[in-house]
Amino acid sequence: MPIVYAAMGTSIYFYIDNNKKYHRYRDAYKLRLAGQPDEFNGVYTDQVLINAQRGFQRNRDISLLITLGLYVLNIVDANVTAHLKQFNVNDDLSLAPEIYQNELDYKHNFGLSLKYKF
Repeated sequence: MPIVYAAMGTSIYFYIDNNKKYHRYRDAYKLRLAGQPDEFNGVYTDQVLINAQRGFQRNRDISLLITLGLYVLNIVDANVTAHLKQFNVNDDLSLAPEIYQNELDYKHNFGLSLKYKF
């Protein structure tokens, strides 16, 4: 459970961070279009601001998709775990490695046997 919370928390953090940066560059570009000074005046061109907006928007959207994917994966994992709690594992079903001697050349062979009793 902590791994799931850490993964979802990380992707939510990146979503929020990219969203803030996207709005920062978008607001600066809007101010520049309105003819007002912005925080990037003389540092970045208009094209750099547009490219930064697109990059942060793409990263924000990917972070959201990853968050949703992790949430769905968490739901699927919980359902599988709940379903397997009812699964009965006893001696009637066993999987055991075997070492046996070959009758032709008397070398040892390795095998795997699956035994199922009704």
